[in-house]
Amino acid sequence: MCALGAAVCFGTATVLQAVAARAAGAGGEGGGDAALLLRALRQWRYLAGLALDGLGFLLQIAALRSVPIYAVGAALAASLAVTAVVAARLLGVRLSGLEWGAVGVVCAGLAMLGLASGAEGERSGPAWLSWAMVAVAVGVLLLGGIGGRLSGRSRALLLGLGAGFGFGVVEVSVRLIGSLRPADLLANPATYALLIGGGAAFLLLTSALQRGSVTTATAGIVIGETLGPAAVGVIWLGDRTREGLTWLAALGFAVAVAGALLLARFGEAPETPQEG
Repeated sequence: MCALGAAVCFGTATVLQAVAARAAGAGGEGGGDAALLLRALRQWRYLAGLALDGLGFLLQIAALRSVPIYAVGAALAASLAVTAVVAARLLGVRLSGLEWGAVGVVCAGLAMLGLASGAEGERSGPAWLSWAMVAVAVGVLLLGGIGGRLSGRSRALLLGLGAGFGFGVVEVSVRLIGSLRPADLLANPATYALLIGGGAAFLLLTSALQRGSVTTATAGIVIGETLGPAAVGVIWLGDRTREGLTWLAALGFAVAVAGALLLARFGEAPETPQEG
């Protein structure tokens, strides 16, 4: 329930922030990205979206400390289905039959995952795993530097994948943080991996959305934040399924991610939203 709640928060926040950003940019006012952000921050929709992002992050943390990473990752990818449905309601976007079908596919995949998922793994992982997450987080920053020099779809895909890897580092790092005592947090490399990975992910995401295909970038994010963390959870953290239902979990994961990729265009706002 926490993972699905996080998906609802993130998906709804995307639409609210899209509406606010378009309203802030109406009238051809200049001032650059910083001025646009300041104008957006004066709108209740944008502030509501930020609040939902914060709530979604808290729910994500709760979910990651309760159920396997693969289930949480697939649920977060399903936030695109939420975005699609909310966009159809608030922005007057027309979903095609294929897109409504994709929403149904995502729901079916999550239902299969819910039936097959076991409890989160009890292993803390090898000692080197926290340091590996720090290395991956730094690598995401380097990937951003490389991707920023490209153009077109390759740029959007590389930056999107990098952002997805960064969000994946956050997912794994949450599981590697055992104690929340300040002294323990400061001594745990996973804390720094979480901060660097999350910050790098947002930087790459912002860069990816400035130029190039938002759809391509969103697809890269979905792939990057689901496959790697799921593998880490199963191989090193002890994430398992219910007895005899491994096949159903694998099928549900694949179906949910595939449905999310079909809905990747809802990572951006429509060109001509209709106010409701």
